Amino acid sequence: MEEKKKPKIIPAKTPVPEQAPLARRSNFKEVSLGYTKELALEEASRCFGCKNRPCVGGCPVGVPIPEFIAFLKAGEFQKAINKIKETNLLPAVCGRVCPQENQCEKFCTLAKKHEAVAIGRLERFAADWERENGKGGTPPLPPPTGKKVAVVGSGPAGLTCAYDLAKQGHKVFIFEALHAPGGVLFYGIPEFRLPKDIVRREIESLRKMGVEIVTNAVIGKLITVDELLDDYDAVFISTGAGLPKFMNIEGENLNGVYSANEFLTRVNLMRAYQFPEYDTPIRVGERVAVVGGGNVAMDAARNALRLGAREVTLVYRRSEVELPARKEEVHHAREEGVRFELCVNPARIIGGNGWVEAIECVRMDLCEADESGRRSPKPITGSEFQIPVDTVIMAIGTGANPLVPQNTKGLALTKRGYIAADEETGKTSREGIYAGGDIVTGSATVISAMGAGRRAARAIHKYLSGEK
Repeated sequence: MEEKKKPKIIPAKTPVPEQAPLARRSNFKEVSLGYTKELALEEASRCFGCKNRPCVGGCPVGVPIPEFIAFLKAGEFQKAINKIKETNLLPAVCGRVCPQENQCEKFCTLAKKHEAVAIGRLERFAADWERENGKGGTPPLPPPTGKKVAVVGSGPAGLTCAYDLAKQGHKVFIFEALHAPGGVLFYGIPEFRLPKDIVRREIESLRKMGVEIVTNAVIGKLITVDELLDDYDAVFISTGAGLPKFMNIEGENLNGVYSANEFLTRVNLMRAYQFPEYDTPIRVGERVAVVGGGNVAMDAARNALRLGAREVTLVYRRSEVELPARKEEVHHAREEGVRFELCVNPARIIGGNGWVEAIECVRMDLCEADESGRRSPKPITGSEFQIPVDTVIMAIGTGANPLVPQNTKGLALTKRGYIAADEETGKTSREGIYAGGDIVTGSATVISAMGAGRRAARAIHKYLSGEK
C-alpha cells in the first residue's frame, strides 16, 4: 500500500504588492494592490484543508474557509466566491479590513510553527475577481413570507442581518441616518484602506435581493422604534457606537481640535479626499497630533498626511507592545512617516487667539498589568514637554449612540448606555426588538458586528416563524 505523502510546508505568506510609501502618502489610492491570479494560487497552495477546520471556528460569521480555498486551488474562482457568500455578504470588505491575525488566521494549523495562510488576502482576491469578471449574482430567494423587518443602521451588523433575513424570504427595510448607507464602512474607514466604490457594490447586491434602504432617516427623531413596530413585525437596532470621547483636559474647546469621528466623517462622507473635484476642504494644518493608539488613530494620522500635513505625531500613553491597532496599520503608518510618541499622555492643549498652538504632554511609566492584561500607565513627575502643533485629533474611543436608546421606552440599557441584549440572539428587553453590533458591545471589529447581525437574523427568523 502506497504511503500518503505529507503536504509540503511553505512557511511564509506570499507577499502582496503595495504602493511605495513615498508615493502613497500623497494619494488616496489603495495601499495594498491585492494578489494577482498567480500569487493567489501560490498562497492557496499553502492551505492543508484541515478536516477539523480550526480557522472556521475563529471566524465570527463562519466562512467555510478550507472549502473556498480548495476551489481557489482548483482555479474555480466563481465557486470560491459563491462559497464565501453563503455566510458573508461583504467579502471584498472583510478581505481588506478584518483583523484576520486575531481571528481566522490565529487558529490556522500552519500558525503553530509558521505564518498562517493569508486567508484575508485570498478572500479579497476572490471578491475582486468576481467584480472584475462580471460574475456577480444574488442567491436564490424563497417565496415571500409576508413578514416585514426594520433594520435601524446600515453598518456591518445591519447589512448582515438584512442579508440573512432577505435570504429567508422576509421583506427588509434599512433605515440610515446619513445620506449614504454603509455606516462605519463608509464614513469611518479611509479610502486608501477601503474604497467607497467597493462598499457601494457590496450594498448594491442587497438592493438586488429586494432590500430597501431609506437614507436621511434619523430614527429616534424622524420616527421612533415604537412607531416602527406599528408597521413592522420586528426591529433590529444596529446604530453603532458613534459618540466621540474626549479627555476633558484644558484646551479641548480650541479651534483645531477634532474628534476622530468628525475628522474621518468629513473626509469620507463629503469626499474631501477628492478635493478640489469635490469642494470640501478640511483645515489640517502643517503639524498634527493624533491622540490614541487604535486603528482609528492610525486612520486619522495617515489621512492627515495625505491631506497635506507636513508632520504627524501619534501620542499614545502605553508602549508599542500595548498598541491596540493592527500591526499592519502601525507598519504602514511608520513607513509613511508618522512619528510615534509612546508612553506619553496629553496634559493640556495650549492655544493663542482661539487656535491650537501646542500640546503639552507628560511621560508615563508602565506599572503592573491590569485586568485587561495591559500595563497601567502612571505619570512621571516633572517630565512635561510640549509638541508644537496646529491640529489635535482625539482618537481615544467612542460611546454608545444615545438617540435610539433614549427614545425607546422600556428598552433595558447597560451602565455604560449600551443596549442590553442576549449575546446569542440579540434579543432585548422588548418583544420584537433585537440589537447587535457596537451599540451592544461597544467599539469592536467589522466582522464581530457582522457575526452579531447573523445571530440576530437567526433569532428574528425563528420569532417571525412562531418558533419558541
